[in-house]
Amino acid sequence: MITKEFDTIAAISTPLGEGAISIVRMSGSDAVAIANRVFRGTDLAKVASHTINYGHIVDKENLLDEVMTSVFRSPKTFTREDIVEINTHGGIAVTQEILQLLIRQGARLAEPGEFTKRAFLNGRMDLAQAESVMDLIRAKTDKAAQIAVKQLDGSLSHLIGNIRQEILETLAQVEVNIDYPEYDDVETMTSQMLREKTADFEHLLANLLATAKRGKVLREGIKTAIIGRPNVGKSSLLNQLLREEKAIVTDIAGTTRDTISEFANIGGVPLELIDTAGIRETDDIVEKIGVERSVKAMQEADLVLLVLDASEALTEQDLFLTELSKNTKRIILLNKTDLPEKINSSELFDKTVKISALKNQGLDSLSKNISELFFAGDLSASTDDIVLSNARHITLVEQALQALSEANASLAAGLPVDLVQVDITRCWQLLGEITGDAAPDELITQLFSQFCLGK
Repeated sequence: MITKEFDTIAAISTPLGEGAISIVRMSGSDAVAIANRVFRGTDLAKVASHTINYGHIVDKENLLDEVMTSVFRSPKTFTREDIVEINTHGGIAVTQEILQLLIRQGARLAEPGEFTKRAFLNGRMDLAQAESVMDLIRAKTDKAAQIAVKQLDGSLSHLIGNIRQEILETLAQVEVNIDYPEYDDVETMTSQMLREKTADFEHLLANLLATAKRGKVLREGIKTAIIGRPNVGKSSLLNQLLREEKAIVTDIAGTTRDTISEFANIGGVPLELIDTAGIRETDDIVEKIGVERSVKAMQEADLVLLVLDASEALTEQDLFLTELSKNTKRIILLNKTDLPEKINSSELFDKTVKISALKNQGLDSLSKNISELFFAGDLSASTDDIVLSNARHITLVEQALQALSEANASLAAGLPVDLVQVDITRCWQLLGEITGDAAPDELITQLFSQFCLGK
């Protein structure tokens, strides 16, 4: 494929801050020439592609840094343009100086996501693959990363492309039947063919959509509220799941006054853990606000972890919380099982999981229960197959299915085939928006604007 002519862009591709190295990246037809004007060492115009070269970056006679400069020549690059990456020492000031120097030499500061956008525009990847790049960067667990890598390889794009091709062939066959009828009953034959084909398409898209709930959970995480009366071990549980002392733990009831939100990887599933203030009656105005926020967090959560103290008998507050959370997707945790057990769990009716947050016991059982609630116990099936995880893709597949449903309703009502074609064509166009084959320019610009600056 012939790449399009763009100007040369530059950006810092590593996180802003102090570190071992920083990388300033350029892409465009003048990337090597611009780098050569500020690089003292080997002539970059003469080096082989995909090599790294030692030298110095200078601004006139002013030495800025000792660097390693990589040269990647078109078309075998991420953007299918010439790319230069300057590996400099990881100081904020020197990295910014080098970036500004490249801009003064003729490069332009890249827009957010512009490197990946050029990869898309130059045919290096389609839109679904480009979005998976950011999904991979933002993946919070290995399972989410696996889904992103699979989509980056083009598995979803290949499936969508095959379905669109079958729809296109079906539409072409309809046109042939209408324009060149060989039989008197051509209308009946065409309608029957469309019924069979739309049923096949519906089946394929419905199966794909069935993966969306699991995929979205793995991509975005499960919003999880940890609730319980004061001093049952909610903050200790949060610290164990996070593997760090994030929440203050004391024996004083009401220590946690507000909600604390952090992400944790539990058996490959990202949980957005929200440690709430203990829910109880209180006259303390600050604690009262915390309790109100706790109730709100529970109501908005995808999963509720109700923590009870197994070393004490059930209290009225425990029973109140059990009733309050009964309509949520919840797991009841009996904490402090390292102490003599006094709780009567038979009063709870629901299945319980015994843990000791202090001793880090029973958390494997918690992971298993979460997997059963959200993945029918088989998390591996969510990452081995093609999975819909992107909200935009999910919406488009839902709309494509709706278009097929309307086509079937039109067929059942005996409407003319050319009217049915409108809905089937709409389905084809919607699926094309996933891969970018039928995506408007405004959508493409908006999607890439969500990327980080150097990607």
